[in-house]
Amino acid sequence: MGVEEALEFVDNLVFLKTGEHLDKTQRIILRNLWEDEKRTYQHIANSRGYTEAHLKAVGAELWHLLSKVLGAKVSKSTFQGVVQGFRTNQQSQKASQIPNLATNGTKPQDLDSNFVGRDRQIAELHTLFSRGEKVILIQGEGGVGKTRLARKYFKSQKFNFVLELWMATEIQNLTPVESVVEEWLRRYFNEEPGRDFGISLERLRRKLREQTSKIGVFIDNLETALDKNGKFLEYRRPYVELLRVLADSDVHSVTLVTSRERLRESSVEVYLYPLEGLDDEAWREFFSSCHINCDCTILSEMCRAYGGNAKAMQILRGAILTDFSGDIHSYWQENSTDLLIERELKDLVASQFNRLQQIDLEAYRLLCRLGCYRYQDIPSLPIEGVLCLLWDVPVQKRRGVIKALQDLSLIEAKKGQYWLHPVIRDEAISRLRLVSEEWELVNRKAAECWTQRVTSIKNINDALTALEAYYHYVEISDFEQAGDVILQGRGKKWGTGLPLGSSFYQLGLLQKNFSVIKRIIDDIESPERLIRLYNILGYTYRIIGCIREAIECYDKSGKVLGTLLDAKQTEISILFNTGLCKLELWEIQAAEDCFNSVCILAEQNSNLDDYMTYAQCCLAMIKSRFGSREDAFNLAEVAFSSISTSTRVTLWGIGHSLVTLCLTYKNLGNLKKSFELCQRAIFHSEENNFTQIKAKAISCLAELFREQGEFARAIFHHSEAIEILDKIGAKSDLAEAYYQLALTHKKMGEISQSRESFLQAIALFNEMQAPRQVEKVQTAMDCFEK
Repeated sequence: MGVEEALEFVDNLVFLKTGEHLDKTQRIILRNLWEDEKRTYQHIANSRGYTEAHLKAVGAELWHLLSKVLGAKVSKSTFQGVVQGFRTNQQSQKASQIPNLATNGTKPQDLDSNFVGRDRQIAELHTLFSRGEKVILIQGEGGVGKTRLARKYFKSQKFNFVLELWMATEIQNLTPVESVVEEWLRRYFNEEPGRDFGISLERLRRKLREQTSKIGVFIDNLETALDKNGKFLEYRRPYVELLRVLADSDVHSVTLVTSRERLRESSVEVYLYPLEGLDDEAWREFFSSCHINCDCTILSEMCRAYGGNAKAMQILRGAILTDFSGDIHSYWQENSTDLLIERELKDLVASQFNRLQQIDLEAYRLLCRLGCYRYQDIPSLPIEGVLCLLWDVPVQKRRGVIKALQDLSLIEAKKGQYWLHPVIRDEAISRLRLVSEEWELVNRKAAECWTQRVTSIKNINDALTALEAYYHYVEISDFEQAGDVILQGRGKKWGTGLPLGSSFYQLGLLQKNFSVIKRIIDDIESPERLIRLYNILGYTYRIIGCIREAIECYDKSGKVLGTLLDAKQTEISILFNTGLCKLELWEIQAAEDCFNSVCILAEQNSNLDDYMTYAQCCLAMIKSRFGSREDAFNLAEVAFSSISTSTRVTLWGIGHSLVTLCLTYKNLGNLKKSFELCQRAIFHSEENNFTQIKAKAISCLAELFREQGEFARAIFHHSEAIEILDKIGAKSDLAEAYYQLALTHKKMGEISQSRESFLQAIALFNEMQAPRQVEKVQTAMDCFEK
């Protein structure tokens, strides 16, 4: 087993066991020792610019990790043999589990009666991918079976997982590709997105190159994003870059794209696979499975008339069973003159809608109403999402109406989830829009359903589900209600019911906040809503290091605040967050003024004691470094007590406060208490999935080990914090982490490493337009050089 194969094998085992991949330093150690197990840590350190102590610390934890993953004792000298033995044993077990398929030369029967006549296409797709194609575009008319073929291929080839992107059927609903890649990295690879889209794409490329498991990518209905020339719409050009990554010859993924139209982007390497309709043999097989008596002549005529369209075949099945009790002869005798061979699928769908309107008005109304759903981030509906649109139908009849649509193949259903085929949805939404009162009412009902469905935000899927209501309100231009979706607090998971927008930045879905808030903020009239939206937007900007933009948001909040009579909580929130921005810029006096103003306001209202606690923590930290040590100690003690007693302090606030107090006690020389608070902050962050707070706490832990002279442990934790902060794009915290790493190298007397980390910190602070921070770093460098 070569070094690259070994690294991929071990990384995959670690990921399956822990949900995390090997980091850069671990891979360096494994690569060097696999090539030559006699190499020393000192040799590796010299060649890669690390310290021997740091590599020893990483190595010790690595051998402990691999021992758990491989189920055997692993050390520096034995790991290669253990890995090879594990691989050999695994392969022999797989071989013994392969079933004998040679049973009288017959092949297993395909139990999916809705999928017929595509065995050749499955084999051809497999051949294309086997010879090195990475992206194949299945192109054909609506309803020809592109989506079903792609899904069947992924299922038949037993992929470990498939990344899916369902393109909206209307241009205004197209999901920004930045959000798609962000979600893929988090949900499937446990990877944080980068500070900008280019970095996120590169991380996706790296993950697809590293993976040893079979990964599929499925992009459905691409045509919505294309213009008349087959090129991506101007404001969706970033999709080109995603396809370029997926077409990289070194990735270990295969991508299927479906589209009614051809893609004509010269910079993207995509294999075009035209998909024709099914032949009449497939139609006979399908109708026979539905127990419809088949006349070969009639079926051949019908197949030709509809071009072998798979969706047309299913719709016809529903009409024949429902309208003509399964009598295909009578159906064709009545309708053959109405459906010509060149007629498009859209005509068939329209005729089916008209027929349904005549025979089942309740089912027809439901079908049209179902067109209001996007089927995008959340591609299918629970039964509640369908039932809520039947408000004018008696409760006891509602499921029967749904069943009628299922029998006609006009609604897709699987495992309690429902959705419309894109062709059906096109017709449904066009008809729904014709009645403005119905259009508005249906969207409100759907929005209310999504809102009621999510009572607490525990994960990304919860957040995206809750956000669906926002899109319905935007469709009817109710921007105030759309804003309320972002601002509504849900559950107690992170304290006193934080707004959905806050959940997005806690989950790392920063692009969602930017896209949804910017879409509506200019149309918001309510001052209260406007201020809260600006505050969430400002907080999101601060996380990624765009401090000036964050301050601008808070300034706008302040201007709107002047129009309100009583908004003390809003005022104090703006003051506190502005103070945090000033602290990030190292404008200490301005930050201190903000925090003092927060304390003055909080003293006047006991309902603002949470902000009093946050501000006291920040003031204590500032005074521990620049002011009175006694004042710092007193403030820290009061704040620490308040964290446990105030009912308004959120879990998010507790995490940040613990880290701030940890730094305060470190500055005061009380390392024992600082260690205790640091460990508590790390545990608290892990328990609540607060990645940014955890990284800041780990960076603080590194500082504490530096103070104790335990440099190897300090370097290890510095590196750990930097890796996390770089992944999530927390620029300000990352710059500070590099600064602290430089101070540790400085104390160790490591000149070149110290200078390199100082310069990295300066570069990041310059990007943030934080000249005071740059001065702070330069002062430390000048002192070191003297």
